Order: sequence, then C-alpha cells, then structure tokens
Amino acid sequence: MQGAVPGADVREVDLGIEDLLRRREERPVFLHPAWLRCWLSEFGAGCEACFCAVSDDGLLGVAPLMRTDDRLTFVGDGSICDFMDLVVDEARRDEGYAALWRQICAEEWSELDLWGLMAASPTRAAVADLARAAGYAVEEEVEAVAPRLALPATWDGYLASLSKKDRHELRRKIRRLFESGGAVELEVLSEQRDVAAAMDTFLELHTRSRQDKTDFMTEEMAVFFRRMASALAAEGLVRLFLLRINARPAAAVLCFDAGSYLYMYNSGYDPAFAGLSVGLVSKALCLRWAIENGKKGLDFLRGDEPYKYDFGAKDQQIYRLRVRR
Repeated sequence: MQGAVPGADVREVDLGIEDLLRRREERPVFLHPAWLRCWLSEFGAGCEACFCAVSDDGLLGVAPLMRTDDRLTFVGDGSICDFMDLVVDEARRDEGYAALWRQICAEEWSELDLWGLMAASPTRAAVADLARAAGYAVEEEVEAVAPRLALPATWDGYLASLSKKDRHELRRKIRRLFESGGAVELEVLSEQRDVAAAMDTFLELHTRSRQDKTDFMTEEMAVFFRRMASALAAEGLVRLFLLRINARPAAAVLCFDAGSYLYMYNSGYDPAFAGLSVGLVSKALCLRWAIENGKKGLDFLRGDEPYKYDFGAKDQQIYRLRVRR
C-alpha cells in the first residue's frame, strides 16, 4: 500500500487497524477507524487524509495522518482526541516502525507533528531514533496529563486504597444519594440503538452542568458526538451510564471500552440534583462497574481536575513529538 490510501483500499486498511487493535490489551478508541472516519467527516475540511500503511504477509502498521500545507500530523485534535499513535504490529514492532517510517518519509512534508502520545508508547523512542538517524531535528515536550487509576479486584479493595479522608467522603456521598428517599437507578447502555436514543439526554445534561461545557458543545460538536457515539456503539465500544432519580435523568457519563481499560470521556448532570453530588457519584458508580466487569484500570483522560485525584488517580503524561526536515 502506498501513501494516502486510495478509495479501493480504505476498507482493507480499516479492517487491518481493527485487527491490530484487537491484539492489544489496551485499545485506545481514538485509533479505531470508526472514530477516525467520524472526525474526518465532521472536521476534516481543509485537510487531506494521508493514511500511510505498510503490509508484508499481513498489515505491519498504519499511520493515521493528515496533511495541512507542508505539515503531517495525526487525524484529529487534542480538544476531543485524548490519545493518538501509530498502529503497529507489536509482534513485529521494529520491522513495522522501520517500514512505516520509510513510507512517511516518501510523503511531502517539512514537519511531522505526532501529538497525544502516551508515556508508555513505543512510538516516542522508535520515531525519534529513526528521525535522528536520518539527520532530522527532533523535539519532544509534555503536552498534557491524563490521570489514570489501576483497579483492584474488588470495590472494597479500591475503597481501602484511598486515603481515610477520601474514602469517608466518597462513602458519605454515595450513602446520601441512596438514602435520599428517591428511587435511584443506574442504567448502562451499550447497544447502538439505545446509545443513539439516549444522546439527547446526555447532551442536555452535559450543556446544563457548566457554562464551559455549554460553550464547548456547539451545534457542530453536537453532531459529531451523536455520529461518533452511534458509530462506536455499533462496534461495541460505548458504555453510556445514565443515573436517574425517580425516573428523572440526573447525571450521565459517556465512557469507552478500551479493552483492559475503561475511558471516562465526558459527563454532565442536572444542577437541580447538585446537592446530592450526582456528578461525582455517577463517576464513582462507573468506577465500581469497571471493577465488577474485570477492567484493570480506568483512565480519566486529559485534564487535571481535582476530582480525578480524589478518586486516587495518578498523572500519566502525554507527549508531543515534532520532527523537522
């Protein structure tokens, strides 16, 4: 396969990415073709998709890139895509990176901007080494933090891991909600039709909860959220948590199933229930669900909001790697 993948090869590349992701223990949803295609459909005007793909007895790797002027960068943007990476066959990692690098170098660009790289991503060292060997300038910087939490086998084990103060506060808020006298129900939606039908409720709770979320959720962004959630739900990757009190929606948390991890992507709540801490308690119930469903960890994604650390999360640094010819 060469450079920008021609139309006839798009489905082949999509299936190849899905296969490479399935082999991973943690599978970032932002690399899934359903996410990439939705982003390009809604926000890709003015850029040229440039999916570099290499194969040898099976797909070795894919670079989900786009071109803007003489710059190559990942498809997406850091405001809604928390992690990005090259997708490489881990069983043939060195071979895959070398082949992808040759393919990328065959493209026209003066700057390669690889943002959103997890601290543990092998792309950081692999591309930096290849670029320096080619005589290119390389810069790396910390772009953001994404707090994440390793999960124990049980909810009681998790509570025991918290500080005395945080454990007391979390228990108190959960107890206050369930003893408030209202009928409390948590629904976890994953089927495409159920997720799509519930997005109106999610978006309403999201925009009502804070002014900055209202400003963020423009009409264009709302269209993306609806289409993205539906497309990912069709792939079995969405977990939409809805907390109701007396059948009235009180809080919602949009999460992604990333294999061994649950990604907590976005949320909202009805300010009328703020006194019951429904925003925080709904996230705690997501965390408990992740433990009960065998997840090894929960990622709160980008941002250093204090509540993430109250849950016991620790910073994971996100890096940006720039290569200049």
